[in-house]
Amino acid sequence: MRILLRPANLVLVLTYLVLSLVPFFPLTLGLPVARPAQLAGMAVIAWIGAWALFKRPAYFHWLLLPAFVALPAELYLYLYYGQGISTHHLGIMAETSPVEAQEYLGARVWLLLGVVAGVIVWWAATYRAALATRDLDWNDRSRPLVLGVLAVAVALFAYDQKTGPASASASALPRLPSWAAPPFEIKAFAQSWPFGVVARGLDFYKERVYLADLHRRSAAFRFHARQADPAHAPDVVVMVLGESARYDRWSLNGYERPTNPLLAQEANLVPLQDLITSVSATRLSVPVIISRKPAMQSLKDGFTEKSFVTAFKEAGYKTWWLSNQISFGKFDTPVSVFAKEADEVEFLNLGGFRDNSNYDEVLLGPVGRALLDPAPKKLIVLHTLGSHWNYAQRYPARFDQWQPSLRGVNKPVVTDRAIAPRLNNSYDNSILYTDWFLSRLIGTLKTSDKAAALMYVADHGQTLYDGACRQVFHGHNNQYEFHVPAFAWYSDAYESRFPDKVVQLRKHRAARLSTENVFHTLVDLGDIRYPGESLDRSIVSSLLKPHKRYVDSYGWTDYDNARMRGDCREVIDKGTPLPRK
Repeated sequence: MRILLRPANLVLVLTYLVLSLVPFFPLTLGLPVARPAQLAGMAVIAWIGAWALFKRPAYFHWLLLPAFVALPAELYLYLYYGQGISTHHLGIMAETSPVEAQEYLGARVWLLLGVVAGVIVWWAATYRAALATRDLDWNDRSRPLVLGVLAVAVALFAYDQKTGPASASASALPRLPSWAAPPFEIKAFAQSWPFGVVARGLDFYKERVYLADLHRRSAAFRFHARQADPAHAPDVVVMVLGESARYDRWSLNGYERPTNPLLAQEANLVPLQDLITSVSATRLSVPVIISRKPAMQSLKDGFTEKSFVTAFKEAGYKTWWLSNQISFGKFDTPVSVFAKEADEVEFLNLGGFRDNSNYDEVLLGPVGRALLDPAPKKLIVLHTLGSHWNYAQRYPARFDQWQPSLRGVNKPVVTDRAIAPRLNNSYDNSILYTDWFLSRLIGTLKTSDKAAALMYVADHGQTLYDGACRQVFHGHNNQYEFHVPAFAWYSDAYESRFPDKVVQLRKHRAARLSTENVFHTLVDLGDIRYPGESLDRSIVSSLLKPHKRYVDSYGWTDYDNARMRGDCREVIDKGTPLPRK
């Protein structure tokens, strides 16, 4: 005990204790901590492993530098966004310039920099203390024994990873019995502190490698696109990617609640009555919307072609990708790799999908700046958070019109069907807010005399405990999730410049469409031509033809040759679905 009370030793031990307690900081903010006992256990094992391997703190203190440097960001994100550092946050940090950081953080940037400088001084002081003491060296005979136990545990963990259910070689080698598998989870370790920070960094590195591979596969691709008439081109084209919006909850489409009171007043807005998505997951559906990726390839990662962003760039447009979604993580990289084709890319959501996320109106400022840009032709893509769960956290209090809602309810238990009325009211309120956001966006486009066109398409819908249906959210095989709201809007100047396109748009408002039509329609709205184009897929072309619409329901089901079963409206092919490949 006397040894521990010596100044250098006490400083080190207290420092290591403070670092280990970082994952429990949310408790001071009234936030829950998942699996606290497991977190604490992971930290203890990591400390024992580092100490046994390196023998003395002075030899492993360098490994703690990333944790010291990351500490201010971790605490900042918890204070303002209710969550710690993720691969998404690391991606934003890696790709944000100092000027952008100062604009985003405001005066807080100087406070944050000051704190970073302070923790570096802290690290240096404790490193000096580690060099000054030999009292904490692990010299006794227990060290080789602990190293041996750790070596066995690492070997068992590696074997378990190789033969586990997620491994391709799972059938080649026998699984470990449950009693022999080490109680170690990489996800839990990544949330521990300080050594877990390295695991988060490795996860970020893997995401970067994955993104680079996707980019490499399509790097050489060109559409060879050109403006049909350079002197007679649209000035602004806007594509809005909606999130978790359900067709039959829009009053534009006949819903009894007035969820679209503002959009209903837009004379130049044309709702598309029968547009479906083939798969009900953002990372799989969005690539089909923004590129020529076939629907029945949506389950495969990556695509060798680029998106319509590149087609517009080749035709002379300056391009923006403005997102209130997140940019990194296993659910997002297939989308963000397309986003990086744009000239200007902004991911504005540091809060992920939590209650601290920005509302979609955060996108309106960047849109205004983009419209003021001197470039004569502009493509602006907006990726909204829309009606992503938790629905009550997607709109400001003034839009909490239908009550009781889930607003103010802490961690609602979604498996309890008793919350269905609150859940549905909250969902409708989120659609009401989307109506306001889209109306404001259209109003911004209407303030000039530019020839402007806008298209909105949701990535997928939602199931909401409909009737006797016990399903909620998305990822199910039903009509509520495949049938999505979509519309096109055009300015008066656009109609004057392209009257034939507007006629065809209105003519095809009830056509059988899918997200496979969107790429071709948007490029055609921009009056862009390229070799091998498919005008038979463009909604604004007289050449539009119907095509087979397949959805991911027990294989690839022909949506137009299916019956909708039960209150869940499950899509069941009347024939035999095509196999997934």
